[in-house]
Amino acid sequence: MQHQKLKLAPALQRHISEVEEQQVTPVAPDPRILRRTRSLNAPSPFQQFGPCGRIMKNSAMVMQIQDPASQRLTWYKPPLTVLVIKKKDSQVLLPFVQLVEWLVQEKRMVVWVESAVLEDKLLRDDVKLEQESTKFRQVHAHYAGVRARFLALREKLVTFKDGRDDLTDRIDFIVCLGGDGTLLYASQLFQQSVPPVMAFYLGSLGFLTPFQCDNFQEQVTNVLEGHAALTLRSRLRCSIHRKGERRKESLLPVVGANLLKPSLHRQLNYVELNNGQTGNFGCNNNNCPNNSILVLNEVVINRGPSPYLSNIDIFLDGKYITSVQGDGLIVSTPTGSTAYAAAAGASMIHPSVPAILVTPICPHSLSFRPIVVPAGVELMISISPDSRNTSRVSFDGRNDQELNHGDSLRVTTSIYPVPSICAQDQISDWFDSLAEGLHWNVRKRQKCLDELSDLTASGSEDTLDEFDNLKIYDA
Repeated sequence: MQHQKLKLAPALQRHISEVEEQQVTPVAPDPRILRRTRSLNAPSPFQQFGPCGRIMKNSAMVMQIQDPASQRLTWYKPPLTVLVIKKKDSQVLLPFVQLVEWLVQEKRMVVWVESAVLEDKLLRDDVKLEQESTKFRQVHAHYAGVRARFLALREKLVTFKDGRDDLTDRIDFIVCLGGDGTLLYASQLFQQSVPPVMAFYLGSLGFLTPFQCDNFQEQVTNVLEGHAALTLRSRLRCSIHRKGERRKESLLPVVGANLLKPSLHRQLNYVELNNGQTGNFGCNNNNCPNNSILVLNEVVINRGPSPYLSNIDIFLDGKYITSVQGDGLIVSTPTGSTAYAAAAGASMIHPSVPAILVTPICPHSLSFRPIVVPAGVELMISISPDSRNTSRVSFDGRNDQELNHGDSLRVTTSIYPVPSICAQDQISDWFDSLAEGLHWNVRKRQKCLDELSDLTASGSEDTLDEFDNLKIYDA
């Protein structure tokens, strides 16, 4: 009689497979071919501890990024479509037209621009000049040559309108001409995957725009050929959850409801905001909330026009952390740490550091200092039940909304960063921006001390006489 294979239950088969996998002796990887990787929070550790212990494998909870030194741009296929974003300034018109003309004629690329660019009066020849001011007529005449070059290219451009057209999977490459606001605008246009962004400095600060327009042909060609370093600037996924129909009174005990401790009040408020759920709020992927918005710099909660202090409760992964009493709160990315957060007294964080920065705005406490939490955690910010007023919330300075009692703001790290192209590399670009944009660590140099000035530092005449006598004695 032939032996037949036993048919085991699926659960038992999985258990046997796990046991066999644990019994396999791990083989150390060859250091010569080991790829340098970094986890989201620290260098990736070896995930087995002794013969039995290991880190639980859960793909939904693990987020990893590459070693920043190895983040180089590569193209799977030659880029064909490019989005050019410019700031609203007449001084940008000439570099803008030159760049678009070169991309269309020399590189044979499809150029996208915002529809508002075609409505710029300085780039149109059908403007009724008699209705404009004398200064505008002078500026309009000054850009006659630039306008003629643009009108020759106008029919070859593809336009879009913000808020109406979806650019997802339509753009291969982005070029920004202006200040840091152009990069923030590009981030706002793409609420999922963002194409590589090359930002040219034509604004006032230029902290996020490392390229100069002097030789843009050579610089853009190098990028199109894949010779560039990248800085993956993380973004925050923010969503507002409005108060449900359930009333908080139904969650309070019937007896002694007004004698509850503030911490218990906060926990009950948290339970109500989550429709009775006491576990982790939100979801682990970035596709759950339909009303989420991605921000590159920061999300700001403030007291608005109210004369009263903001009273805000902060939860971290479902656990109550602290309350903020002051003008508000800033939750920022490492990129945003050099913006509003730095002005509020927070530390500056390199954009490659995976973290979320929480900074109070004028806290009514001497001990409240900015804190840095690991990227990937989920923050929930809600108005305290006993707060005198509501609060306002804005995202990268846009979409200002009101947070009422019972509403909550959920913030976590998005899986869609902004790939910002470096002019040199990640370290040089960032520290150059600190030195040039913020004048970081700039002060008058202290002079060195020579031997004579050191001996005569007191300035006493007796000391000088003793020094002269010493020289005579030595002679």
